[in-house]
Amino acid sequence: VQLQASGGGSVQAGGSLRLSCAASGFTFSIYPVGWFRQTPGKEREFVAAVSWSGQYTYYADSVRGRFTISRDGAEKKVYLQMNGLRPEDSALYFCATRTSVRYGEFSLKSSDYTFWGQGTLVTVSS
Repeated sequence: VQLQASGGGSVQAGGSLRLSCAASGFTFSIYPVGWFRQTPGKEREFVAAVSWSGQYTYYADSVRGRFTISRDGAEKKVYLQMNGLRPEDSALYFCATRTSVRYGEFSLKSSDYTFWGQGTLVTVSS
């Protein structure tokens, strides 16, 4: 059972990156998925979430209009397209899923997510 986040890197302000969260070993498609980010000394921060069906999404105010979350059931992946990146977007990004709620709602709280992938680092320079 594994979640693998990838796609991080270093870009200049205004640039774009697409993060991927790939699942293996469980039925990924029936659970909601969230992306969170964390910088040293700060708590993990909600970024975006998508429902199990992919129909519903939600974004933190700080990224709304710049980031897009989506999922591909066939590929067992969730994506976070990040456009218009800013230095303050620099962080370690994590994907997570709520395996306690089949076909359930996503959440903005990191404590509601039960399974986490390792982080992928995003660095945005000014």
